Amino acid sequence: MTQTVELPPWAIVSDKRRAHIARVTALIDEWAAAMRLDPAERQEWRDAARWHDALRDAPEALLRELATGFPVADANVLHGPAVEGRLRRDGEHRAGVLDAVRWHTIGHKGWTRTGKALFMADFLEPGRSFMRAERGYLAHQVPHDFDGTFREVVRIRLEWTLRDGKPLFLETVDLWNSVRG
Repeated sequence: MTQTVELPPWAIVSDKRRAHIARVTALIDEWAAAMRLDPAERQEWRDAARWHDALRDAPEALLRELATGFPVADANVLHGPAVEGRLRRDGEHRAGVLDAVRWHTIGHKGWTRTGKALFMADFLEPGRSFMRAERGYLAHQVPHDFDGTFREVVRIRLEWTLRDGKPLFLETVDLWNSVRG
């Protein structure tokens, strides 16, 4: 049974999306405990996880209204920047949280560990049906080799994007170039 997480009152999510958010948050909490993060960073990770998809099921017009200044027009990636915009309006000021939420779908080379953790948890959460064994292994590795696991997750996501014929965003390419070693 998946835990429930508190979402903002303005969240627009389906039950399926709410369950995904709960799994991402649980994974983030597990890593934070295993890594013995200080309370402030642990809270950043948790808040980014529970807010990242808070507008995933919102109408496109609302997403476009809230995602001001976002350089990508693709409606499938506007929910992160829309949540970031709404959080700013509500007074959120932690740059690590705001950047993590804003870029969680496509990646960003300037992330703190909060953004990297969210990017990995969003991909590695156990409710997804593909690559179960490999993703489970990677999820287990995060507390032991955070940067190496992050690099591997970025590589896999980049390969999937190319294989599926989806567009590559400049931010994703910049992220890969910053981690490829």
